[in-house]
Amino acid sequence: MRNIAGLTLRGMTGAAVEVEAEITGGMPTISVVGLPDAAVKEARERVRAALRTVDVLLKGRVSVNLAPADLPKEGAMLDLPIAVALAEKAGRVRTERPALYIGELALDGRLRGVRGAVPAAFFAREHDMELFVPSENADEVSIVGGVRAHSAPDLKSLIMHLRGEKTLETIEKREIVCGEPVADPDFSEIKGQAAAKRALEIAAAGHHNILFIGSPGSGKTMLAKALRGILPPLDDEELMEVMLLRSTAGLPFVLSRERPFRAVHHTATTAAICGGGSWLRPGEISLASRGVLFLDEFPEFQRDVIEALRQPLEDGSITVSRVSGSVSYPARVLVVAACNPCPCGFAGDPERKCVCSAASLERYRRKLSGPILDRIDLHVTVPRLTPEELVSLGESGGETSAEVRARVTAAREIQRARWKPFGFRYNAEIPEKFLRRNASMKPEVRAFILETLKRVKLSGRGLSRVLRVARTIADLEDAPQIEIRHVAEAAGYREGEATSWMNA
Repeated sequence: MRNIAGLTLRGMTGAAVEVEAEITGGMPTISVVGLPDAAVKEARERVRAALRTVDVLLKGRVSVNLAPADLPKEGAMLDLPIAVALAEKAGRVRTERPALYIGELALDGRLRGVRGAVPAAFFAREHDMELFVPSENADEVSIVGGVRAHSAPDLKSLIMHLRGEKTLETIEKREIVCGEPVADPDFSEIKGQAAAKRALEIAAAGHHNILFIGSPGSGKTMLAKALRGILPPLDDEELMEVMLLRSTAGLPFVLSRERPFRAVHHTATTAAICGGGSWLRPGEISLASRGVLFLDEFPEFQRDVIEALRQPLEDGSITVSRVSGSVSYPARVLVVAACNPCPCGFAGDPERKCVCSAASLERYRRKLSGPILDRIDLHVTVPRLTPEELVSLGESGGETSAEVRARVTAAREIQRARWKPFGFRYNAEIPEKFLRRNASMKPEVRAFILETLKRVKLSGRGLSRVLRVARTIADLEDAPQIEIRHVAEAAGYREGEATSWMNA
């Protein structure tokens, strides 16, 4: 590889781009070849102006080749390697060893931050290359250890460093500690809703998707927002995945181990949820990976958006395909969906009468297909608070998020120890063959499961999900075996009032 290289992103990974420059006689023009996109082509004017700040005046015909020629190049992150290659060709600098350069140039030579700094750091470490990034990207690179990285505020500082006239700041590895929790609603602030809070604890412990069904104002959104507060902080592996995704998407860098929480409006398109666009951007389901994806007014999403969730919810990853290629992104997300029981919102409400026609009710219920509901482990009805509960606003709502989080963390550690030999983390991820092999149950429990299967009329997938939830409930109690009470509670989330409205 040549001494001057840039990077182009393909999903969460980077591909090296060798930058070659040639200056010959002729008309003063700059041409860039090698499948550049519009942003790369526009680099010509940015680079020409920035080079003037280091006394490099381009005269004659300038040709820049980005190799390999069959790899599409996109984004402004190639500005910096192009400028360094031209400065070297003009005799202003000499590069001694292979290095990776990323950064967008301003007309006055300043370096602007770019997306993809974290993938670039991993690439540089893997290929033992020195890395030069804009100062704005220094914090992102600091979370990746084992890489020789430097940050520069402008092109002039970088050129002086390469000439030995100045030393750029070295980016040191930074440890990320658990900071103060974000201002999510605390569990103790939620009045009533004991059943819903219990379901949230189970969902957090076993990474189970959950559907809240209730009238407007019943507290579904507040419950969903409180979920992140009972999840343990990101560990190192999860943190790297989240940072890679955020850097790939060009989102602001956040130095925190808090889990992602993405709330999506029901008008979002399939590309916004699943990913896509001209450079195959990760969608909301990937940006929420290792955290929570909140889908309020779930039936109001477009039908193709809802159905597109089926594969990633099952596999924990999503492949985005376009004519230009395909990339895979993680989608290990905990989905919290919320909806009203009917279009007017008051079906089954003890105080207000539903005014929906039978036809509109039927259309509304058909928006959520059986396969989608089958992939949601916990279906929970959220009743509106009584007047007595509403006026008790100054009283405590019970346990705090920290107390619940302690139980959730303990249950997750039990699962991690159990499933680590098989390459899994949570009960919700376990394939059926592993689940049945490791689900130690007494004969009376198996008999109860058979009775439940006949009564609830579960599908094979539904039964597996009941067993996964039962295993999580047992883990919350630190019980070695699944008992009848665990199965009964788990089945209650599939057969109760919360699901009957969908099947009426």
